[in-house]
Amino acid sequence: MKKIKILIPIYNDWESLVKLLDQINESLNEFNQIEVECIIINDASTRSAPILTKPSNIKLLKVMNMIENKGHARCNAFGIRYLILNEKFDYLILMDGDGEDRPVEIKSFLNEISTKPSNSIVAKRVKRSEGLFFKLLYQMHKIITYIFTGKKINFGNYSCLTKKDVERIFSKASLWSSYSGTVKKYIKNLNEINSTRGLRYFGPSKMSLFNLILHSFSIIAVFKYHVFFRSLIFLFVLDYLSNTIDVNLILIQILLIIFCIIIFAVSLREKDDELQKSQENLKSVNVITQ
Repeated sequence: MKKIKILIPIYNDWESLVKLLDQINESLNEFNQIEVECIIINDASTRSAPILTKPSNIKLLKVMNMIENKGHARCNAFGIRYLILNEKFDYLILMDGDGEDRPVEIKSFLNEISTKPSNSIVAKRVKRSEGLFFKLLYQMHKIITYIFTGKKINFGNYSCLTKKDVERIFSKASLWSSYSGTVKKYIKNLNEINSTRGLRYFGPSKMSLFNLILHSFSIIAVFKYHVFFRSLIFLFVLDYLSNTIDVNLILIQILLIIFCIIIFAVSLREKDDELQKSQENLKSVNVITQ
């Protein structure tokens, strides 16, 4: 019987979590040969957690209460590291707790691993639910990422990793800053399922413009040496064009240098020491079996 852990970071959004667990439970109805446990990372919420009840198709709920709020990406990094060091499992599913990662697509993950059990799977976004402005920024992010890294990254946190692949990334410093960038860099064989980004169960999106830009730069920063190498080539080409066709391209060159400086600064968020000692931020663990 396959053992599957589902990792869900939460900050105050308990109402969404209750609905999410019900929908996860519903998605598991037709799968009998798996054992599912949900690991909820309570990122130092300021609102008290409700009394949670374990759904019938989930073996247990484990709520891990953090001392200090570290943010979504670092909750994932902590959870991944904790599971490798302390738990037994075959697959790990990461998903958001607000409904934007649709539980119905867990079926696609499970069907995929039944036919190709040795490969991890990412949820490729084929349709998004946000407004036009966000969609435009997302497309710009994908284009810039591809130009400077050579990598096509069209997925977020929603994914299903084999234990072998979790072992590949759990100690990488970049995991502390960007999950999807780390997965793309260190896991070579990735299958995909088509995924539609859902609507939040309750309230507006918590992703601000600043956080969206930081998220994009964090992914690119995982490949900072690719960025620096390609930027150097671009600078040489721009310099050659300036001298050959007598066009002033100094502004573009300056912007390119500023971009590299920003990427380097963002890459400093990749802190190996904080990842290694992340379990020191764990306050308590509540296990719910019924």
